[in-house]
Amino acid sequence: MGKYQAKTAATEVLVADYIAGLPDARRREEAAVLDAMHRRVTGLEPKMWGPSMIGYGSYHYRYDSGHEGVAMRGGFSPRKAALTLYLMGNYRDRQPEADALFARLGKHKTGKSCLYVNKLADVDLEVLEKLMALSWEAMNARYPD
Repeated sequence: MGKYQAKTAATEVLVADYIAGLPDARRREEAAVLDAMHRRVTGLEPKMWGPSMIGYGSYHYRYDSGHEGVAMRGGFSPRKAALTLYLMGNYRDRQPEADALFARLGKHKTGKSCLYVNKLADVDLEVLEKLMALSWEAMNARYPD
């Protein structure tokens, strides 16, 4: 099958410019908080992935089907409807530790590898940072690159 050209790839747009251009003041503030958390957890500078995703690190994946590509290891998108956090390491293994953290997080919804939060005030930021760290550790273990 070979390499698949992902629709969402890292770009050269500056993250600071993207955050500064967000139309909603609360989303700008929340994006700055999430960026600081991700930087603490990952030790990395972010990159823009596609037009609206802020990503930290990357990994190469390959499925049994032969489909392969590169994606961000973690990140977030300060979307209008909800903050979307990409906790890539949590959706498969859902360790008891992750389940316990999600139970303490506060108001949220989850998808396959996404955490949706309406506003940061709805969640416990310390628990959120622990979830980010758990996801980051799981991704580094699964994709040591």
